[in-house]
This record gives sequence, C-alpha cells and structure tokens, in this order.
Amino acid sequence: MDGVIETLTALSGWAALLVVGGLAFGESAAFVGLVLPGETALLLGGALAAAGRVSLPAMVVVSSVAAIAGDSVGYEVGRWSGPPLRRSRPGRWVGEQRWSRAERFVARHGPLAVMLGRWVGVLRTLVPALAGMNRMPYRRFLLFNALGGTAWATTVVMVGYLAGASWRRIENHLGEAGAGLVVLVLLCLAAWWLIRRRRRARRRARP
Repeated sequence: MDGVIETLTALSGWAALLVVGGLAFGESAAFVGLVLPGETALLLGGALAAAGRVSLPAMVVVSSVAAIAGDSVGYEVGRWSGPPLRRSRPGRWVGEQRWSRAERFVARHGPLAVMLGRWVGVLRTLVPALAGMNRMPYRRFLLFNALGGTAWATTVVMVGYLAGASWRRIENHLGEAGAGLVVLVLLCLAAWWLIRRRRRARRRARP
C-alpha cells in the first residue's frame, strides 16, 4: 500500500482526480476498500488540493460522484450475484466474519445502514452488495447512498485539505471518529424513538 500512496503523491491535475476517483469508486464496486481504504485516497486527494496540485472543488465533486457510483455498482453486483458472491473467491477472501458483521448491520438499520456504513471501513465496502442481495428498493438505496456518499466524500477531502502534509497523522483517528459518529447518531435516533413512543403512550392514556 505504501507504494500506491507514493505513486499518488506524485500525481496532479486530471491524473490525481482520476486515480482518487477510481479508488473511491472501486471501494464498493470491486472491494478495493479492503486493500486500500477509500478514506486514505480521499485524504490524500485533499492534501494534494492543499498543495495546489489539484482543484479542491473538482476533487470534492469527483470524489462524491465516484463514491455514489461505486456503491450503486456494488448494489447491482449484490443484487444479481446474490449469495454465490459470498462463496466466490473474492467473497471467501473477504471472510465470513466481515460478511456477518455487515449483514447484521444492514438487517438492524435498513436503508440507514447505507448512509451510516460510509463511516466504517468494512461496512463501506460490503453494505451496498448486501443491500442488493436483500432486494432493498433501489430508489430508497440511491437516496441514502447519495446523502451518505456526498457527506462522507466532502468531509474526508476537506479534512485532508486542512491537514495538508500532516494527513497521515490523522488517518487512523479519522476511522475511529467515523465509528464514533455512527454510534452517536444511532444513540440519538434511539432516544428520539423512545421519546416519541412515550408521547404516543401518554396520548392514548388520556381520557
């Protein structure tokens, strides 16, 4: 992976946009994220923009579009390949433990998993395929995919831009922060659901 990063740091202009966009696309479309996490590519893309070697707005747009398109392809792969995908050579390489973890996440949170899964490495790679396997309606998938993909790509590129040459120092912490964000959002949603449920119960209890 270090060799890939060294190659990326030497790029600029359209070459940088194409490579970073390609890695963001391939993360879910071809399981590239299990080798080179998309966050790493986007962080580096932001750092290249900070160094003036590529346009920041262009990097944000290309990264967002690529992330959304990659998840859409991952959805179609899961939809048409189904369970045999898990039994294939790439699927076995992923590992049953990773598949099971992502499967539980999708089963528990439904379409919301598509958006929240963006912030956790292995989920970012596997959730789109599982959404397709489970026949999640594509319009619903696309909505949460677009929301999550745009927010994730923009945030990570901007973090890389602000970090500049120090982007490697925050690489691991960004993953931890993403997982923490997912937990926080789920806790807020659980609290909202409980409050709403209690209000309904009180209304029904009124004479």
